[in-house]
Amino acid sequence: MAVNFKQHWEHVYFSKEPHQVSWTQETPQTSLDFIQAFELDKSSNIIDVGGGDSKLVDHLLDAGFENVHVLDISGKALEKAKKRLGERAALVTWIESDIREFIPKTTYEVWHDRALFHFLTDKNDIAKYVELVNACASNYLIIGTFSNNGPEACSGLQVKQYGETELSEVFKARFEKVECFCLDHITPSGSVQNFLFCSFKRIV
Repeated sequence: MAVNFKQHWEHVYFSKEPHQVSWTQETPQTSLDFIQAFELDKSSNIIDVGGGDSKLVDHLLDAGFENVHVLDISGKALEKAKKRLGERAALVTWIESDIREFIPKTTYEVWHDRALFHFLTDKNDIAKYVELVNACASNYLIIGTFSNNGPEACSGLQVKQYGETELSEVFKARFEKVECFCLDHITPSGSVQNFLFCSFKRIV
């Protein structure tokens, strides 16, 4: 039976607090370092796909970015982020959508994805994702995904692991690799997950 991803993630965010899920980061330093290196104008459109209740949006607002977009399949996740931000939530564009059904209304100077892409295991879903990135990521792409030494499953779902060459190959039609490296993410429970982080620059 096919997984109902909407139902799955709504349940996760309804039943668990940030310290109870593996992906929580107090400061998403790697993502912030990549974005800072791009030397963007503060008016640049930045989208965090699969952002959930990640604190990346908090740090981007702190840095003065004016056009931050957060997309997630879970409305509950976005509610949590809005509640945390309080009045500042009004400064953000919130998008509740399955990435496979997302119809963007603008282009984004930065497309950021930490830990959504590896949940796409069907080749057609991966192809749709790449088409979407090619259509609306105008300058830079950041992907954080489980490496070949990372978990084979997360939150009860199978994932697809990537190496640097394989991930670069996926996006090579429109993007060239800027930098890739692996790092260990220490979960709130103390376990270790090995991630591959890559940044890309649009070439076509």
